[in-house]
Amino acid sequence: MSAQNDIAGVNRRDFLKGSSFATLMTMLGGVRLLAQATPEAPAEPKPPGPAVKVGIIGLGPQGRDILDQLGRLPQDETHAEVAAICDTYAPMVRRSSSKAPGAAQVADYKAILDNKAIQAVIIATPTHLHKDIAVAALQAGKHVYCEMPLAHTMEDARAIALAAKNAVGRVFQAGLQMRSDPQRHWLMPFIRSGALGKPIMARAQSHKKHSWRSTSPNPEYEKASNWRLNKATSLGLAGEIGIHQIDQAGWLFVNGLPTAVTGFGSINHHKDGRDVADTIHLTVEFPSDVRLAYSCTLASSFDAEHELYYGSEATTLIRDFPTSAWMFKEADAALLGWEVYARRDAFHNETGIALVAGASKQAALGGEGAAASAFPLSPLYYALQSFVTNCQETEDAIENFTDSGFDASDKAALGQFIASTLNREIPSSTDPTPRAKQSALQNIPRHDAGYAATVVAIKANEAVTRGTRIELKKEWLELT
Repeated sequence: MSAQNDIAGVNRRDFLKGSSFATLMTMLGGVRLLAQATPEAPAEPKPPGPAVKVGIIGLGPQGRDILDQLGRLPQDETHAEVAAICDTYAPMVRRSSSKAPGAAQVADYKAILDNKAIQAVIIATPTHLHKDIAVAALQAGKHVYCEMPLAHTMEDARAIALAAKNAVGRVFQAGLQMRSDPQRHWLMPFIRSGALGKPIMARAQSHKKHSWRSTSPNPEYEKASNWRLNKATSLGLAGEIGIHQIDQAGWLFVNGLPTAVTGFGSINHHKDGRDVADTIHLTVEFPSDVRLAYSCTLASSFDAEHELYYGSEATTLIRDFPTSAWMFKEADAALLGWEVYARRDAFHNETGIALVAGASKQAALGGEGAAASAFPLSPLYYALQSFVTNCQETEDAIENFTDSGFDASDKAALGQFIASTLNREIPSSTDPTPRAKQSALQNIPRHDAGYAATVVAIKANEAVTRGTRIELKKEWLELT
């Protein structure tokens, strides 16, 4: 394992954050789609909840952000106890030690895998180092959260996904953070219900001016930490950043996998010896002739990041962290009914309707009575919350299985029992608040979703590098 990239203060979530669209949305007349919480009466203090012992492997910017988010998890619910932190570069371990007091500090990830007390590992190393760690962790009986993309080659991604598929009784979660965002879970039935009409096209972007380069007084570490700038180890902007929004277009909007991708890229600004583009453009084709136009650049911050899903009846604009959304209706669109109570924001010459989950009529109207967002934290927080909750619930299910007299070595029966126990119905979208506290295995991005998204990212990066169109073969996207 080499050192994790240490781009000071910059990770995927920081990249996706940009300047507020509030003024712009007001000018355009957008109706905001925002999950809101109903105020609750003060509750009596609760006893501590169960703790999942976790090891963090890779302590660059993303690994440290993971430590921060784990520390935010409510202690009276299922939470994480960080039992060990690991990085091959000792200064990164020392830098992270204050975020995990009492955790063992190790340089070799195998020490974490050999520790029987540690139930789960979170892998935040450079992408090209994921495979050996993930496969070994699953074989050691650990639950695994693996940052995306899963790997930098299809062979490595397939090896991870198959190891996860065969690890009965172990949770494997791919780091497609947006899929764990409860606000997006609330938006999904709204979008898929046909409120937007027929899907027409999509547009997304991530713009932030930054070199993507880290510096260090240690030349060896500096070279290792800049793995993203090297074609041999990096999937570039398409894989390291674009993977999330490309996945969202398929998961949230069209409910299907891409069929082809066309890409272009160039080094327009950061001419510092890198061989990975700092600006890319992609056209991602989906079934039914729906296409996503995607751009990503490290040379300009203008317009930040967002997603636009265009339908024949309305268009939805989504912004990340905290997730906010607006609907822009066509003049000839039918009245849905609830818009009467929704707050309207102006966006230039358009009016957007705020999509607000679980809000009362007064809250939806805005003003002083407006409710606060039910989901104000980052998607990474909710992803990690889902992970540790599912780890604990899986452990409980296995215990119930064996306590009932069944043989845990019967993997087929054990797998069916866990699935029937954890795959319960999700709370109604009219009351989404429990969604942030409850999780089920079908509501996290598992090995199959992570594998498919990784393959698309690999081919998108290849299209950018070659400046060409690549048809995505069905067999590439399937695990056999």
